[in-house]
Amino acid sequence: MSEIAIVILNWNGEVLLERYLPSVVEYSGDAQVYLADNASTDGSVDFVRNNYPSVKIIQNTSNGGFAQGYNDALQLVDADIFCLLNSDVEVPENWLEPIKTAFQQLPEASIIQPKILDLLQPSHFEYAGAAGGFLDQLGYPFCRGRIFQSLEKDTGQYDDIREIFWATGACMFIKSDVFRGLNGFDEDYFAHQEEVDLCWRAKNKGHKVYYVGASRVYHLGGSTLSNMNPKKTFLNFRNSLFSITKNLPRRKAFLIIAIRLLLDGVAALWFLFQLKANHCMAILRAHLSFYRNFRRMYRKREKANFILKYYVTKSIVWSYFVNHINKFNILVKD
Repeated sequence: MSEIAIVILNWNGEVLLERYLPSVVEYSGDAQVYLADNASTDGSVDFVRNNYPSVKIIQNTSNGGFAQGYNDALQLVDADIFCLLNSDVEVPENWLEPIKTAFQQLPEASIIQPKILDLLQPSHFEYAGAAGGFLDQLGYPFCRGRIFQSLEKDTGQYDDIREIFWATGACMFIKSDVFRGLNGFDEDYFAHQEEVDLCWRAKNKGHKVYYVGASRVYHLGGSTLSNMNPKKTFLNFRNSLFSITKNLPRRKAFLIIAIRLLLDGVAALWFLFQLKANHCMAILRAHLSFYRNFRRMYRKREKANFILKYYVTKSIVWSYFVNHINKFNILVKD
């Protein structure tokens, strides 16, 4: 058994692997690197097999998205800690050392994420994860270093180690026994926000999630779905409602869902006003999918001590769009 297994999920990403896999292989020391391939039809698998024989290849039988892809692949990985790493992430030398140290010094830490910087603008945080994820009272996710589309410059303001609410799936370290104890990702999500749900379920069971700013990686982002892709809009709006249904006390969940449905309607009208009818329709489809799957999600509610203090601010929407707060350290005073 290796201490850390780095598992890169891939679907038709040969170009990304050519660009970013070399740094992972070179700078990951004794960690075992895996390629978990989601039934690619390009030359991804042959490229890795021919050029990086040290990388172990797991070939999934279908493209089950992020959630099923990792669930299937990680059944075949033997390690104390899984590192789930996007194929469009470049890593620097010694990126793993602060993570190893944190796991050793923080035995209560079950999940850890590093600092996520923008590969194309390394002085700034990247959208997917930035300096650790949080929720507002209505279940909207946001990050230190990134609130909606506002990305902060990295000036060392988040070089700390601190507990966060959720860690990004772009680069997430999780103890293997915790991942398996949670039965992995919820495959009904397919992709997007399944890591929020996983971390929420973990916290409901008493696990802790941390951010370690001494470790950094560089994420290209948008290589699967860009931030303004209607499919991503659909998945984000629907999956967020899934997480609220599953992870809050029943009365609280129903109240939050009612408010969110109203606010989603406002967002749909705003997209329509901006002549983005495809995003408006994506929200409508998200709601229809949520209604169809509500009973299934409700049955997934686990017998757990639902944590009541899951949020750090009441409304990130109000703070950002009305009060024009676009930096975490102004929004939340530690």
